[in-house]
Amino acid sequence: MVLEGREMDGIGNTMQKKAAELERLAEVLVTGEQLRLRLHEGKVIKDRRHHLRTYPNCFVAKELIDWLIEHKEASDRDTAIKIMQKLLDQSIIHHVCDEHREFKDMKLFYRFRKDDGTFPLDSEAKVFMRGQRIYEKLMNTENNLFQSREEDGESFERTLVASEFIDWLLQEGEMVTREETEQLGRRLLEHGIIQHVTNKHHFVDGPLLYQFRMNFRRRRRLIELLHERGRSIPESHDSPFCLRKQNSDGGNTSFLSVSPTKEIKVTVGVRRSSMSSSSCGSSGYYSSSPTLSSSPPVLCNPKSVLKRQVSPEELQTPGGPFIKKTFTIVGDAVGWGFVVRGSKPCHIQAVDPGGPAAAAGMKVCQFVVSVNGLNVLCHDYRTVSSLILTGPRTIVMEVMEEVPV
Repeated sequence: MVLEGREMDGIGNTMQKKAAELERLAEVLVTGEQLRLRLHEGKVIKDRRHHLRTYPNCFVAKELIDWLIEHKEASDRDTAIKIMQKLLDQSIIHHVCDEHREFKDMKLFYRFRKDDGTFPLDSEAKVFMRGQRIYEKLMNTENNLFQSREEDGESFERTLVASEFIDWLLQEGEMVTREETEQLGRRLLEHGIIQHVTNKHHFVDGPLLYQFRMNFRRRRRLIELLHERGRSIPESHDSPFCLRKQNSDGGNTSFLSVSPTKEIKVTVGVRRSSMSSSSCGSSGYYSSSPTLSSSPPVLCNPKSVLKRQVSPEELQTPGGPFIKKTFTIVGDAVGWGFVVRGSKPCHIQAVDPGGPAAAAGMKVCQFVVSVNGLNVLCHDYRTVSSLILTGPRTIVMEVMEEVPV
């Protein structure tokens, strides 16, 4: 049964506050896990010996602080200590002998609890980890669950129909009965993982629309751990992952997933600051907003960065105003650092300045020709994204870049 009116409003306010608190906890868990994977990749975490004893999978506090500053995750040692203390307070890391409850800038050994099996799997953590697994499964399999749809006369991007979501969860073996699956959906909503498109309803088996509220793949900056969001959730809280509401006048409806700490300037009415067609600049990167508030900006239906659309034939015309470039991009713990959008051909819509793609030389406005040797000029961005996500960690991409006149 769907609750409506004042009854739903009262329950909704309490639920949203709890969901916001759990969302902040989930953000800490995601940020910690991304750091753990990066440290393993960089060999900062390794087996170490002290007084004839071996301590597996640990790091030296002093060396880690050096690493954080070197990788621009912290501006100074005090900030680095505060970041790691946050992870220690949330039981994500601990001293290998549990003799220090403070993170100290010393040659002490610390370890991620996930590396020694001591991470406390309470009910909240279990729901969060299950939500993350469901999210990744949805993103990595071909399905038609995510679509633009309308509810109560408004259009929303990347929505799930509750009944279809339940069908899919049952098909994937997540639950046995529809009743149990509906309860799972309710737990995901209560933990801030999914949301009703306008936050008017709890999760119910039926035609209502829902979206994922969290983007588990977004590259987190560690400094975000120190920026607590104490605000209450507004009635129509928009997910940093979801492009919630479309303009009635239509326009490009491409979905864009980027870090909300690097605000994308978009032109859609007056909902965000405007961006001219040439705003990608000579560097080919988006500029970060200097006026970010304590709450992350919401990306609302961004227009294409392209000055004009071109055809595959135009790109391949001999003597045309395009040059071909080839990039070899090695994904890191959180991805490759770029967003593909458009169709026939696709183009690079966004590049994370700190990601692997940027390091390889990729820029926005380039057109995608091939992925790992497969020509994709006549495919849309969903097909191209699927090729990348389901392929090897190292990808080879050919792109065409317009030569400045």
